[in-house]
Amino acid sequence: MTRIGLVACLALQVTAALARELIPVQILAPTVEHFRDIVSNDTYDFGCRAIAHPTEDGRFKVHALLTRDQIAYLNNEYRSVHDITIDEQSLAKRQRAASAPIGTGDRFQSGTVAPVGLGTRASGTTIPSIMNVNEISSAVNALVKTYGVTSFNLPYKTFNGATQFAAYVGAGSDTSKYHLYLSAAVHARERGGPDNLIYWISDLLAANKSGSGLTYGRKSYTNAQVKSVLSAGIVFFPLVNPDGVAYDQSTGSLWRKNRNTASGRSGSSVGVDINRNFDFLWNFKKYFAPSTSPASTSPSSETFYGTAPASEPETKNHVSIYDKFPKIRWFMDIHSAAGDILYSWGDDDNQATNAAMNFRNSTYDGKRGVVNDGTYREYIPSADATAIKRVADATVAAMKGVGSRSYVAMQAVGLYATSGATDDYAFSRYWAKPGVNKVYGYTMEFGYSTNFYPTLTEFNQNILDTNAGFMDWALTAISVGLE
Repeated sequence: MTRIGLVACLALQVTAALARELIPVQILAPTVEHFRDIVSNDTYDFGCRAIAHPTEDGRFKVHALLTRDQIAYLNNEYRSVHDITIDEQSLAKRQRAASAPIGTGDRFQSGTVAPVGLGTRASGTTIPSIMNVNEISSAVNALVKTYGVTSFNLPYKTFNGATQFAAYVGAGSDTSKYHLYLSAAVHARERGGPDNLIYWISDLLAANKSGSGLTYGRKSYTNAQVKSVLSAGIVFFPLVNPDGVAYDQSTGSLWRKNRNTASGRSGSSVGVDINRNFDFLWNFKKYFAPSTSPASTSPSSETFYGTAPASEPETKNHVSIYDKFPKIRWFMDIHSAAGDILYSWGDDDNQATNAAMNFRNSTYDGKRGVVNDGTYREYIPSADATAIKRVADATVAAMKGVGSRSYVAMQAVGLYATSGATDDYAFSRYWAKPGVNKVYGYTMEFGYSTNFYPTLTEFNQNILDTNAGFMDWALTAISVGLE
């Protein structure tokens, strides 16, 4: 499933991309294999991950944000020899439309007015703007005051001095009763992630209080299902990258990383990709085949991995939640934009026959990450593979069911391997740290490919899609097992 097309969406997004000399494109090729060399280049921006999708004419596309020089180089090197083309014309109508505005002021009035999601409102109701950074905090405070959600500060301050927070609800005060963990806004430019999560929590709580169900487009859920999801215990970390989000919202610059200036004080050299900073095969130069680029050692790259595993306070705070809630079993990291649900592993193809072929075995150092070869494949017990895929498929079915927008469930490795990602770190803990709980990790890529700044219509559709997805993800996880 692969087709390369880096497409951005809106006039503002396109303008911002051009300001950074980045142009949203689609890279098209006859087969998935044609992309291998291109995606191994860690200077190209493939959004969250390079994922190839089939086209109606039998080719494949991958989305990217490229400079004029990069487009010229790829056209020169690949068009005639490899039949690879760069399409700038498919920037479609949605890219010329105005992006959803960022909220001004505080619609939640310092935490005194609770957010109201779309699942408890009349069909056709819309939310007029994306939450700004202060509103995200205010919204959670309002859930605390209105519904008794418990929020808590996380131990590490961000580079810019922000105090981070998370919250939990549904299973009382015993933190060992919490089994579902969701996070959002790891990547700053992926707008709407915190909104999707917060509005879902608000829907659950409002429906639980009123004794009603929830409706997202053509998907409906009963009050009994609402209560079942809450009783599983939900932990949520809605704003993982506050420095980056604040910067992106103020500049419209498609900013992805955090704002740590330790490795570079200006331009693209600022910041670390939090989603390459977790302690899972972080030192990719050691663990992966030389031909692969699961992350980058260059501070100017969008996938710069930092100076050490969990070097960033945002990463440390994310990890600390597992220690506070030791029975988390299911984890979802909310991203955009590809229209996919990704599941472990992301470092190589899965296999269930050779348990010795695993990320902890130094025998395979320097051999990992080459997709579709026979040298290395990451071990996953067959029962775990079945459970993970069952929940992913149910999530995708729910998101499609809202309004028939296309989504796909797939293994996270995609076109190329990744290292240091949230979902693989979650799953790897069971084997890497004695005595910890097994956690099944997912990445939700809502929206359209590389459409980081959705239109207002798309923003509201994303809320409906993701919220139905969260419901079926949680309900199916409960049926598979929380312990």
